[in-house]
Amino acid sequence: MPADTIGFGSAPAAFIARIAPIKACDIDDVDEEDVIRFDHAGRTFAIYRSPGDKFYATDGLCTHEKVHLADGLVMDNIIECPKHNGRFDYRTGEAKGAPVCVNLRTYPVKVDDDGVHVQVE
Repeated sequence: MPADTIGFGSAPAAFIARIAPIKACDIDDVDEEDVIRFDHAGRTFAIYRSPGDKFYATDGLCTHEKVHLADGLVMDNIIECPKHNGRFDYRTGEAKGAPVCVNLRTYPVKVDDDGVHVQVE
């Protein structure tokens, strides 16, 4: 990776630095091995807390039928869509089986004393 990028594809570090993460929730808002919905600027995101107490963020709608993933079931590092039981690894966004075949988009997360912050763009 070129020295002027910091884990966001090919976006220059100077560009990324201008984008402030958005506070999605307080740490205690998400139980371990669970998910909550977060809406911002007309978009829906899903915020997850892993069994290892790490936080992750993805698009909030299933790539198959646009159902809210926050209504789904979290098992280990998998979110299961409530409509057709499609599964994704929320750490990577990888679709794990039919009927889903398109990966979820994931977003960087920062956690501090103020809460859980998502780099939404």
